Amino acid sequence: MPSLTLDGIDRKLASLLQTAFPFTVEPFADLGLQLGIRGEEVISRIEGLKEAGIVRQIGPVLDARSLGYRTTLVAMRLAEDRLDEAARIIAEHPGVSHAYERNHHFNFWFTLAIPPVTDFDAELKQLAADINPEAIFSLPAVKMFKLRAYFAMDEGSQAAVDSGIQSGEFVPQPFGLSESDRMIVNGLQQDLPLVPRPFDALAEQAGMILDDFLVHCRMLQQSGVIRRFGAAINHKRAGFKANAMTCWMAPPEIVDAAGEKLAALREVSHCYERQTNPLWHHNLFAMIHHDSAEGCRQIADRVAAETGLGDCIMLFSTREFKKVRVRYQV
Repeated sequence: MPSLTLDGIDRKLASLLQTAFPFTVEPFADLGLQLGIRGEEVISRIEGLKEAGIVRQIGPVLDARSLGYRTTLVAMRLAEDRLDEAARIIAEHPGVSHAYERNHHFNFWFTLAIPPVTDFDAELKQLAADINPEAIFSLPAVKMFKLRAYFAMDEGSQAAVDSGIQSGEFVPQPFGLSESDRMIVNGLQQDLPLVPRPFDALAEQAGMILDDFLVHCRMLQQSGVIRRFGAAINHKRAGFKANAMTCWMAPPEIVDAAGEKLAALREVSHCYERQTNPLWHHNLFAMIHHDSAEGCRQIADRVAAETGLGDCIMLFSTREFKKVRVRYQV
């Protein structure tokens, strides 16, 4: 994969692609207005970011709860010689977006989203039967403190990210989608083509004139069905070499304050309170990103000192098996 030397415009563009991609007739030209360049150059620079592996794709991040989907984090313990086969099975599952090997005796972790018509427990049992782990458990979220994967590549862009932090009880909140909404949601879930008017074909596919299509997109974003529209970034290629799933046993009286403290950190992309079980007693999870493992540890130590949290365990990813956006069929 080719390397790319990023200049200031590339870095600001990468930030805008994550936080401020517009639902407009010519979005790349509109991004160019903010950067002082033409739309054609914006497209060319995005092509370079893709070739360098920094930008994975441009598309919607959808709220699974609004679409009636159930989600969870799954952990497995696998023998070393079973990891590649498990990764192959997981890679083929449409409900898995992220899957990693982590440096822990529970060494295989993945996220799972299941549509409302599917039996959740049966799906987990089937995966366990297919993979045959030594141990498996599910850790559904109880409360979300932050769900905002953003990798700052230029200074002064954090305000837009902070304004996008979402939190609340993690329970299904189905949104009443119209038939037009459904066609838009299903059609949007692809890598946006790098052409001057990328939404034209999607509007035609939905049987709508472009202006109405874009209005519906903005409404879906305002309602929270579309949590964000923009670029998925390869964090390692963006300079964030280490990521640690950091877990604490947080007492009930401090879990909210600690979760809010973690959510305020720009180095934290995800933060949840999760259910526990006999195999896993840690209930507060935060995904910490930094340019080094030591940097992740320093952040965790600082949060523990400021909140009263006890010792944590930090599970660093050693291999990425899958990282995509789930396609939700509605």
